Amino acid sequence: MILTALNDYYQRLLANPDPVSGLAKVPPYGFSEQQISYCLVLSKEGVLVDIEDVRDTSDKKPKPKLLSVPRPEKRTSDIKSNFLWDKTAYLLGVEGNKDKATAAINPWLTAEKTLAAFKVLHEQTLATVEDVGLLAVKQFVMQWNEERFCQQPFIAAHIDANIVFKLDGDLCFVHERPVAQALWLKLMQPAEDEVVNTGDCLITGQLDSPLARLHPAIKGVYGGQSSGSSIVSFNAEAYTSYGKEQGDNAPISEAAAFGYTTALNYLLRRNNGQCISIGDTSTVFWAVAADAAKASEAESLFGWMLNMPADDAGQAAQVKPVLEKIAQGKPLAEIAPDLAEGTRFYVLGLAPNASRLSIRYWMDTSFGELAKHVAQHFKDLALDPLPWREPPSVWRLLIQTASQGKSENISPQLAGELLRSIITGQRYPRMLLAQLVQRIRADGDLSDLRVALLKAVLVRDYRKGFIKEEIPMGLDEQSALPAYRLGRLFAVLERIQEGALGKDVNATIADRYYGTASSVPYFVFPRLLADCKNHLSKIRKDKPGYAVNLNKDLASVIEGLPSEFPKHFSIEQQGQFAIGYYHQKQSYFTKKAESDTTPTSGD
Repeated sequence: MILTALNDYYQRLLANPDPVSGLAKVPPYGFSEQQISYCLVLSKEGVLVDIEDVRDTSDKKPKPKLLSVPRPEKRTSDIKSNFLWDKTAYLLGVEGNKDKATAAINPWLTAEKTLAAFKVLHEQTLATVEDVGLLAVKQFVMQWNEERFCQQPFIAAHIDANIVFKLDGDLCFVHERPVAQALWLKLMQPAEDEVVNTGDCLITGQLDSPLARLHPAIKGVYGGQSSGSSIVSFNAEAYTSYGKEQGDNAPISEAAAFGYTTALNYLLRRNNGQCISIGDTSTVFWAVAADAAKASEAESLFGWMLNMPADDAGQAAQVKPVLEKIAQGKPLAEIAPDLAEGTRFYVLGLAPNASRLSIRYWMDTSFGELAKHVAQHFKDLALDPLPWREPPSVWRLLIQTASQGKSENISPQLAGELLRSIITGQRYPRMLLAQLVQRIRADGDLSDLRVALLKAVLVRDYRKGFIKEEIPMGLDEQSALPAYRLGRLFAVLERIQEGALGKDVNATIADRYYGTASSVPYFVFPRLLADCKNHLSKIRKDKPGYAVNLNKDLASVIEGLPSEFPKHFSIEQQGQFAIGYYHQKQSYFTKKAESDTTPTSGD
C-alpha cells in the first residue's frame, strides 16, 4: 500500500511539470537528482578550459544544486563508478585527507582505485561514440592524471564535491545531450548473457517484469545514513524465505522501485514544505486532489497545522486566522472552502534504523478526517483562559518535556509517538504524562503549555474510557477528585504563606514540598495545615479582611476532601494534582485583574 501510493505519486509528479519553470518536478526513469557543486568545461579535444561553480548562491552560504543526472550506483564498500558525473575521488582521483595532523600540509590524497574504475567505465562505454561532447569526456578521462589536481584552476574547495561535464560553448551539460541519455538508457539494459530475474511486480501488478535486485537509496531522513537507506532490502539469510534472496523476496519491478524511491526522495526535501522532522521521525505527506493547486493547498494547510511558520512574519499573520479556526473546531468548508473534505491525504513517518528505515506510522485518509483529528487535538489542549496567542506547534509542546528546554533533550521516541497521536486521534503516548510530571517536579515550572498537555492527555483518556474522571478546562469548585482538590488546597496554602511572609521568601512551600505533596500527600499535608494556622494568625493582625477571604477558600476546599489524606497518587492523579493547583492559582490572578479594572465609588 505505501509503495503503491508513492509510485502513483511519482507518476503524477512526472505528468505535471512545474508551472513556473515548465520543468518536470522529478527525473525520468534511470535518472536521479543529486547535489552537484561544480562543472568541468572541456574543449572538443578534452582539454580543461574552466571550472564552473553551479552551486545555489541564493542563500548566505553557497550550497550544491540539485541536478538530474544518470542514476548513481548503490555502493557501500564496493567501488562502482557513476556515468558522466561523480565525486572527485572517482572523477579526478583525489579525496579529502581525514588525518588532522597532515591535512593542513596536504588537504587531499590520491584515490587510484576509484579513478581507475571511472576510467574503465568511460573508456569502454564511449569507445565507439561519435558525439562531440562524449568524445571530449573520453579524451579528458584518458589524459587525466590525479597529480594535475595541484595545478590551477583547481582549489581545495573542489575536493569531495560532485562534478559534471560541459562542452565549451554549450548551454547543457554533457549528460543532458540526447545521445548521452540514449546511451545511458542502453547501458541500463541487461547484457545478453546476463540472467535477469522476472516476476510479477507487487506494486504495479505487471507480469514478467524485470525485478529490481537492489532498490535505489532513500536520502534525507533525519539521522539516517548520508549514503542513503532502504525500506526494502534483504542482506542476511535470516531475512529471506523460501530460498529467495535479495529482491526476489519482495518482487518489485525496476521501474516501480525507481518510482517509489524517487517520489520519497522528492518529499524528503525540506524546501518542498512536505516534510517535517520532529525528534528522530521525518514525516512526509502528500495529497491527491482534482488538480495540482488544490493538492498543494491541502499540503500547505496540513504543514501549518503541525508547524506554524515562525520565521516569516507575513506568512505567520496569514496562517494564524486559519489555525485559530481549526483550533475552534470549525468545519473544513469554513476553513478552506475550495478544498473538498474527501481529498485523499497520505502521511508517512520514517525513522532511521541501521541500514533500513523504520515505518513509524502510515495514514491513508481523507483531508477532512485529518483536519478533525488536528482540531480535536487543539480542543483537548484548551484551558480557560486560553494559554497561547497562537495554536502551539508540535515542537513547542515537545520542548515542555525537555530538560533545560533544549531541543536535543527531547525524547526521539516521544516526538514520533506524539505526532502519530495527533494525526490519528489515538491516545497520547503514556510516556508524555510521565515526562511532564517528572519535569514539573524537577524544575518546579508549572507553565501554561505543560498544564495544557497534562489536561489533553487526561481528557483524551477519559473520552476513550481509560480513566473514569473528567478533567475541567477551568477551575471547578464542585469537583470531588481527591488529587484535583488537593492540588487546589496546595495553591491556597501557598497563597496563605505568601500573604503572611510576602513574595520575597527564600523558598515557598511549592519549592520545598510540591514533589512530595503531589505524590505522597499523606506525609506532608498535615504539617502544611499546621503551619497554615500560624500564617493566618499573622495575616489577621494586618489584613483581617484578607484573612477572612483566605480562610473561606481554605474551608471550601477542605470541605470536599476525604477523611484521610491519600498515601500515594498514581501518575494520572499527579497530573490531576498539577491541574488543580494551576486552576486555583489562575483564579487568584483572574480575581486580581478584575479588581484592578473594577471602578470604585471614588473613581
